Amino acid sequence: MSGHSKWATIKHKKGALDAKRGKIFTRLIKEITIAAKTGGGGDPDGNPRLRTAIAAAKAENMPADNIKRAIQRGTGELEGVSYEEITYEGYGPGGVAIIVEVLTDNKNRAVSEVRHAFSKNGGNLGAEGAVSWMFTKKGVITIAKSAVGEDKLTEVVLDAGAEDISDEGENWEVLTDPKDFEAVTEALKAAKITPEHAEVTKIASTYTKLEGAQANAMIRLLEAIEDLDDTQNVYSNFDFDEAAVAAGN
Repeated sequence: MSGHSKWATIKHKKGALDAKRGKIFTRLIKEITIAAKTGGGGDPDGNPRLRTAIAAAKAENMPADNIKRAIQRGTGELEGVSYEEITYEGYGPGGVAIIVEVLTDNKNRAVSEVRHAFSKNGGNLGAEGAVSWMFTKKGVITIAKSAVGEDKLTEVVLDAGAEDISDEGENWEVLTDPKDFEAVTEALKAAKITPEHAEVTKIASTYTKLEGAQANAMIRLLEAIEDLDDTQNVYSNFDFDEAAVAAGN
């Protein structure tokens, strides 16, 4: 999991989660909307995808009214944009595997922008199934070590169904099965432990470590993809030396 953790840490340190709070909310709203539309309706009890999307939104402190309106747009109670889900797979510098999930109202625009981001930053798109086989969907919850000790955290999350806890420098990282993500986040809330970040994501079975110019090129590629309006999620098996990259080496 170290590749995912380090990239998440870099984004935290660069202030991306604060600076792009509005974009995070936009992505969560789109996910809630499409989940309500395609996952079985607006009742989270009967719609696992919607339930997970709502849990992720709550973990990011999204107002309840925003969640409600997103559900209503998905069910057709409110007028809204019709989104299409598309997944692209490709490779970055050094052969790093990348998956890009988009929710778009314009398929031609989406593929053009994703392809341009890859080609401009040393990557290339691949065929469907090229890299997805090496990724597994998991719930990942990041908690600052200053917020809770390991023993208490272990007791809270394992009792709620978490699979594992790892030491990621300044943070603890909790891993869950997607179906247990909501239960674990709710258990943390009940214990008054506030995560730094919580999401259902995809993690790779193996990671490709890059150094120097290749690592920095890979970071530029990931940033370019994440900055696209249609991008919903980006996954990679990118690993690197955080200190070296932070220093610009």
